[in-house]
Amino acid sequence: MKGKVGVFGGTFNPLHNAHIEVALHAMAECELSEVLFVPNGIPPHKRQLDGVGKEDRFRMVELAIQPHEGLRASRIEVDRDGPSYTIDTIRALKDDYAQGICFIVGADRLLKLDTWKEPDALLRSVPFVIAPRAGVPVERFASPPFDNAAIYPLAMEEVDLSSSWLRRKIHRGEAIEDWVPCAVADYIRQRGLYEKRERARAHRG
Repeated sequence: MKGKVGVFGGTFNPLHNAHIEVALHAMAECELSEVLFVPNGIPPHKRQLDGVGKEDRFRMVELAIQPHEGLRASRIEVDRDGPSYTIDTIRALKDDYAQGICFIVGADRLLKLDTWKEPDALLRSVPFVIAPRAGVPVERFASPPFDNAAIYPLAMEEVDLSSSWLRRKIHRGEAIEDWVPCAVADYIRQRGLYEKRERARAHRG
């Protein structure tokens, strides 16, 4: 794994502290050369994104990773027409990085691999670095179809923070500064993202 580039895909709606923590753990534990955040353009499994567009989500990623050396953002899916499929991104990025790539993903998401495009090809394509999630024992990945894949669980505390939980807090008018980078919290507030329509209009007006 040493020297590879970690590809970290997701909607990042919004990106939060746990995303940064996972990326930094992956970079340190697997001795990756860098971690590339790849925000989805049109996520195939999540059609409803609370009215937040891909450019806003990409900008939040840029702001969040700015202080961290070795973390970068890619527009490969944001600029792509049509749904963002991981297998297409992996195939495109493998041509760009001769040192090799791996895919960083939460354990709960990887368990839903059968709903992804070309899941068998995806499992064979790259090593997977998985972030532990509550209720998903690592032993699950010792059985088919994962037993034929290269899987590296991160030695970190289980991730129990989710973007959907943060969106609900914002919707209720609650503060989120403890769970997202300051620059992201400021951007969300300035743009009125995730707010109820009445609050958003009042905020901008």
